[in-house]
Amino acid sequence: MSLEQRWNDTCADVTRICEESGRNLQDVKVIAVSKTVEPPVVGEAIACGVTDFGENRDKPFNEKVALYPQARWHFIGTLQSNKARHVVGKAFLIHSLDRASLLEAIEKAAGNVDCIQDVLVEVSVSGEESKGGIRPDELPAFIERIAQCEHVACKGLMTMAPRGDMDLARKTFAGLQNLSQMMSKYCDERDSISMSELSMGMSEDYPVAIEEGATMVRIGRRIFDDNFRAL
Repeated sequence: MSLEQRWNDTCADVTRICEESGRNLQDVKVIAVSKTVEPPVVGEAIACGVTDFGENRDKPFNEKVALYPQARWHFIGTLQSNKARHVVGKAFLIHSLDRASLLEAIEKAAGNVDCIQDVLVEVSVSGEESKGGIRPDELPAFIERIAQCEHVACKGLMTMAPRGDMDLARKTFAGLQNLSQMMSKYCDERDSISMSELSMGMSEDYPVAIEEGATMVRIGRRIFDDNFRAL
């Protein structure tokens, strides 16, 4: 199956899920996770109609941003504080803000280039140690800390679900949706704090994520790997 076919099949599946779950298709963005593919494949994907891509390391991120500036580039992986300056100002959205030291680094880097960097707060809803993110009970104080920054704008939340268990994935995604609703009271008129985005769901579990309110799904293997088979 060609990349174009896999992309079209993915879009058709997202459309079906939205229709069946009563979601507006315009409210769900597919981010093609290109972290495992070479730059020419990104060019092929753009030709197929892909507009948003996700990378998880700063060097490949910068290489692909330079080659394909017409795309929207999301940084979706763990970001080291000392690497923030390599991503800030170039990322359409950083999905993985998960600690105070990184917030400070993003604020400093964004100030240096005179921009406002949009971010999502990564939350460890499932409590799985291998997954990053702050604890749900830490979220209110962390949101308030972001609100004090001049060059960082929170657009919502992100989480990852444990793999291989759809019931647990659904519980995780529903939990993030509930947290988003709870945090809505922190939203401000300046739009430096917003809960408009929920980034959750990957190749194995994005249908459940969409049903539970995802506005962004991060799909890599289903689009780029011809050997991928859904669970």
